[in-house]
Amino acid sequence: MTDLVRHSSSISEAIALKLKHYRKTQKYSLDDFSRMSGVSKGMLVEIEACRANPSIAILCKVANILKISVADLVEVTDTPKVYQITADAMPQLWEGERGGSARLLAGTPGPEMLELWQWQLFPGEQFNSPAHSSGTKELIYVQQGTLTLTVDGQEYLIESGNAVVANTDHEHCYSNRHAEELIFTMTVQEPAN
Repeated sequence: MTDLVRHSSSISEAIALKLKHYRKTQKYSLDDFSRMSGVSKGMLVEIEACRANPSIAILCKVANILKISVADLVEVTDTPKVYQITADAMPQLWEGERGGSARLLAGTPGPEMLELWQWQLFPGEQFNSPAHSSGTKELIYVQQGTLTLTVDGQEYLIESGNAVVANTDHEHCYSNRHAEELIFTMTVQEPAN
C-alpha cells in the first residue's frame, strides 16, 4: 500500500487507490460493496477511477464498511508513531454554498478511528449528516458564533466558548442560523463494530 500512496499526488488519487486496494483486499465486488455501503456502483467506479470527488457522507459510508477511518482514505503519507501534519496536508472535504468549509485536521488509522475536524459555516449554511455507526460520539467546541446542532430531530444551541458531547449514530445537522461566522472544532470517535 505504501508504494501506491507514494505514487499518488492528490487526495483524489489517494482515495481512488486506497478504496480500490481496501475493497479488493477484503474481497468485495463492486456490486457487493455498493449494496453494503449504500453508495451506487456507478459512483464507486467513478471514485476508483479518480473521476469523482466524494462527499464526506460517502467517505464515511465507505470507511465504515471497510472498517477503516476517513483519514485512512484521504491521507497521502504513511503514519509513523509521531508525525506532524502541515496545514497544506489537511484536506478540505466539504465546501459550503457561501464559502464555508470542513477540513480534516488529523485522524488515526484503523477501525477504531478518531478524527479532528475544523468547521467554518457562514450565515445560512448547514451540513446534513447521515447517522454514523453505532456508538459514534462527537466532541464539539465552538470557537466563534453559535452552532445549531440537530441530532435525531432535537435542536441544541451551542454558543461561543461552550462545548458539547453528542451521540451521532443518528441523523444530525450543523447549522449557522445567526449573522456571525461560525467556527468550531470537532473530534469524532467511532468505535470498531
